[in-house]
Amino acid sequence: MATYTPTRPPLESGDHLTREEFHRRYCERPDIRKAELVEGIVYVASPVSVNHARPDNVINGWLLVYKARMPGVEALADVTVYPDDENEVQPDALLMRVDPPGSARIRDDGYVEGPPELVVEIAASSASYDLHSKRRVYESAGVPEYLVWVVYERRVVWLRLQDGRYVEVAPDANGVIESAVFPGLRLAVDKLLAGDDAAVLAALETPRS
Repeated sequence: MATYTPTRPPLESGDHLTREEFHRRYCERPDIRKAELVEGIVYVASPVSVNHARPDNVINGWLLVYKARMPGVEALADVTVYPDDENEVQPDALLMRVDPPGSARIRDDGYVEGPPELVVEIAASSASYDLHSKRRVYESAGVPEYLVWVVYERRVVWLRLQDGRYVEVAPDANGVIESAVFPGLRLAVDKLLAGDDAAVLAALETPRS
């Protein structure tokens, strides 16, 4: 009788691992596109549908346009981040200061270490770990601003760190939220949810009244 011998170490959602062991197994599994370690628990991402890919593309385009106009910042998509000593995440998008440097840095191995100034995640619903365990990780690590686009509920949650705790920021009278960390980074929430990409980008150029 043939004996099955696994050729690669397992990495499955629900595994409880240290960050070192998680990273080792993840690096040995090039067939896995995205996995994260949040509060000691492994989350392996499912295949990506258009319902995630389209919002992801819009958000990264929004941040890229801002980066192109604002020297000293870096916009990154789906990069591995060590926000603290225990967690390893791959946010859908982030914005960080590089000149002068902020609280996060790009290591020699190409990963990001420390809390970026802005992290963005695309979540299916409010039940997602993006709004629960991952929110706690970002809050504890000191990520100043955390934005979650909750796709199926058609809403945006923008959280800002105040006295060590996240507080949700509401849009202004024009339906716009402006970053407290990055001057001129404005998000026209209603336009975003309506699929008006041109208006979302135009809000970056519109002075706040």
